[in-house]
Amino acid sequence: MDLINIFFALASIGLGAFGWIAPRYTMQTLDMTGGDTTMAMSEVRASAGALFVGLGIGALLLGGPTAYLMLGFCWTGAAAGRLTSLALDGVTRKKLSFFGVEAAVGIPAILLNL
Repeated sequence: MDLINIFFALASIGLGAFGWIAPRYTMQTLDMTGGDTTMAMSEVRASAGALFVGLGIGALLLGGPTAYLMLGFCWTGAAAGRLTSLALDGVTRKKLSFFGVEAAVGIPAILLNL
């Protein structure tokens, strides 16, 4: 169980690093475009990047079931948002793939640590 939790935390750090360090790449992958300011890149760095890096690092530093449970809740929350988009905005292969990753991290992390 500890190794799986560590894997989930490292996945959070790794995936978040893309948004934080490579916001243009992340925006391109997510079919997002920026406006006249750099606010879009700032938002990607924060909400799709450093937030998940911090979440993973925090879980590793705290190391207890509650920390990994919170990691699971966060990823499952992202999956719920993605599922909402699938239902209300239409289904695409890319959205289904992202939902799969979010659910594959979030749900097991919750179930392992409740």
